[in-house]
Amino acid sequence: MHIIAAIVLILATTAIAQREQPQKDTSSSTASSSGCPAVWQDVASGLSRIFRGCNDPARGAIRAPFHDCINNGCDGSLILGGECSRREDAGLLPTCNMLGNMAKQYNVGTADMIQFAASFAIATCPLGPQVRALVGRKDSSTPAPEGGVPGSRDPIPKILAAFAAVGMSTTDTVALVGAHTAARQLFDDPSQAGKTLDTIPSRWDVTFYQETKAGTAPYSLSSDRRMTNDSQTSSIWDRFAGSQEAWNSAFTSAFERFTVVGNDVSSLQDCSSLLP
Repeated sequence: MHIIAAIVLILATTAIAQREQPQKDTSSSTASSSGCPAVWQDVASGLSRIFRGCNDPARGAIRAPFHDCINNGCDGSLILGGECSRREDAGLLPTCNMLGNMAKQYNVGTADMIQFAASFAIATCPLGPQVRALVGRKDSSTPAPEGGVPGSRDPIPKILAAFAAVGMSTTDTVALVGAHTAARQLFDDPSQAGKTLDTIPSRWDVTFYQETKAGTAPYSLSSDRRMTNDSQTSSIWDRFAGSQEAWNSAFTSAFERFTVVGNDVSSLQDCSSLLP
């Protein structure tokens, strides 16, 4: 399963305190705090009828940005470029169809729909933090190169390098992996399809870090297990396992930067006030 993929419904085989500076291709870390287009109120109302806590549609929505942003930047090509049909994006087709249809229904950008829905879903999960919901990204129908989504069986250095390529530090990466707290694996091991990555997948908490470390999770990805004892990641993993506050702070910082990769933040508008 791909590490990003499970990064919330599962990995790609089916199946991030002070804010750091944005990616090198982002000219500013400040978005407009006013002028959120009115249509996003309608989008929020629509999503509130779909996301009921950390249900399966919410899991898929949380997972989608990782697949859209990790290779070509956050440009909507996951949907517009047909990437959802790829093996590395397995399991995301229902999410792609749902978000793609909503983008058309409300006449909004597909890249924005992917990111707004993820922020909305995270806030919907019990204990989930509120992460910024920015809109105004540029869409692209050019598919990202295949093979850009890290896999659960990849070496840890390769996974860290993939995230580093889009500006994420090791701490950011380990924090982002924590989204597996709401994950359910389907394709990493088809014989155990449906198993969750911690015992409380309905809650956005650090149980995932604790149980993966202890070996008591219903199912664990190989990459997650190896991060618990890898020299580059183990101490970070342990810190998050011991503190919900530390993880929420790190995750929020990383996710907000990750979901604007390839975009000029100063040109975006802030619709965070619409989150639950």
